[in-house]
Amino acid sequence: MTALTWAVRLIIFSFLLLFALRNTQPAMLRFILDYAWEAPLVIILLAFFCGGAILGALSLVGVIYRQRREIARLKRQAAKSALPPTPEPPPLA
Repeated sequence: MTALTWAVRLIIFSFLLLFALRNTQPAMLRFILDYAWEAPLVIILLAFFCGGAILGALSLVGVIYRQRREIARLKRQAAKSALPPTPEPPPLA
């Protein structure tokens, strides 16, 4: 199974490396206020991919924080309402 995992990783890496090597021509992005950015196409794609990943992770922060607070509240509630342990019956002789 480990060999299969490494083979898949190698195939994905090779594909991404070939993609990067084939897209090195310069591209220009024009922003507002006459700001322009010229860089190789693969760098621009990587920058926007990373930006999207960061925005996606940031969008989950509130949900995760809310869920953790809810879990902590439920644990406190469960600890309060837990029944006291019942004593063990004496062993039969």
